[in-house]
Amino acid sequence: MAREGKHSSAPGPDDGRIVAIRGSVVDVAFAGVTPRIQELLRAGDVALEVASLVEAGVVRCIALGTVRGLGLGAPVHATGAPITVPVGDAVLDRMLNVFGAPLDGLPAVTATARRPIHRAPPALEERVLRAEVLETGIKAIDLLSPIERGGKTGLFGGAGVGKTVLLSELIHNTVEHHDGVSLFCGIGERSREAEELWREMGEAGVRDRMVMLFGQMNESPGVRLLVGASALTMAEYFRDDRGQDVLLLIDNIFRYVQAGSEVSGLLGRMPSRVGYQPTLATELAALQERIASTHRGAITSIQAVYVPADDFTDPAAAQIFAHLSASVVLSRKRASEGLYPAVDPLASASVMLTPTVVGQRHYDVARAVRRTLAEYEELRDIIAMLGIEELSAHDRATVAQARRLERFLTQPFATVTGATGTAGKLVPINKTLEGCERILEQTTFDLPESAYYMIGALDEAEGNA
Repeated sequence: MAREGKHSSAPGPDDGRIVAIRGSVVDVAFAGVTPRIQELLRAGDVALEVASLVEAGVVRCIALGTVRGLGLGAPVHATGAPITVPVGDAVLDRMLNVFGAPLDGLPAVTATARRPIHRAPPALEERVLRAEVLETGIKAIDLLSPIERGGKTGLFGGAGVGKTVLLSELIHNTVEHHDGVSLFCGIGERSREAEELWREMGEAGVRDRMVMLFGQMNESPGVRLLVGASALTMAEYFRDDRGQDVLLLIDNIFRYVQAGSEVSGLLGRMPSRVGYQPTLATELAALQERIASTHRGAITSIQAVYVPADDFTDPAAAQIFAHLSASVVLSRKRASEGLYPAVDPLASASVMLTPTVVGQRHYDVARAVRRTLAEYEELRDIIAMLGIEELSAHDRATVAQARRLERFLTQPFATVTGATGTAGKLVPINKTLEGCERILEQTTFDLPESAYYMIGALDEAEGNA
């Protein structure tokens, strides 16, 4: 449960009393000074955050923990400040909650500074645009949807198509070659995944440059809504005060929207389209606009996005799309064919994929790969009805190239080596381009399609055959 230690100060003249409890919503009346919006209150050891003003002297709060044990008339202490979290080197190699309190069983963080979690995004004059690509070593992403350094990338997909596994692999690959600090923020995800990730990062030896924050699915919606702001406050310290680049990984940003919808419903607000909160766009923008590059450093964000019922017109998915510089779409169809990572090459896109940023060679190869795979998609129906023998020689060559490209863009991941028994592969972008060029140049192939499946560089295909 998300809590800090008990507040032990004696009741003061500005303390209030609980006048109503409805689920996770608590109304508190104050005879003296009324607390401000986003101020932290305490009812015993239960933390409350002021969400709105009901009437003169009465505030409506969201409980950041269970309200079991609270009753009408119970005293509430106003702290006079918002929620703060520790920042600095003391938080590295730790697993923390929304308050910066430990979840790893170790002593409390002894940081010299604490900062409020609600902060304004950088001013426009402080921001910079950096046309740089963050190489991940994952062939399908580096080739077709390169990640912008200092930008926001979304991993889109429904349930069970591999978002968390791909995010874990991105952590594994980039943290080892990343000079700055990495933060993992788990919003509304399974406790089992949190424990597995903590153990995997320890085994990989990268935890000393990582911070992990979790607001799990068994916690209150208020915690899940605020844990992203806590992670960003820590990230901003390393960017602004230390001048370091920060890699921020969020799993899952849709759960942030979902938590906001739950809080909105608890507060009695009228729902918007498909039942989402009326403040969906502004809440999401308040979080996303803090992820930016400044003259001092950059925050690069990779966010897993659950797509409800695989519907990309869902208001939450559409709003998240608007903030991203790259989108990696995971396909259920490709996952069912065993093509992992299940990146959809035709639906994924990136603003970085231009000749001026990635170079003319990379741009031309990516376009040729997309064109070949798109032609294969158009020929699938004909093949299903009439058979591949009815195709022209040119179309048969296109199908052979496309099927080998699909398999070449799969690769084994280091984070699932225990389950697959295959060592993970990290492939430099020049090796990916070289392999795709060689496949596209051929019209007949000596090696079977299976030789190209789950390899790193193309040179491994001979051994795989």
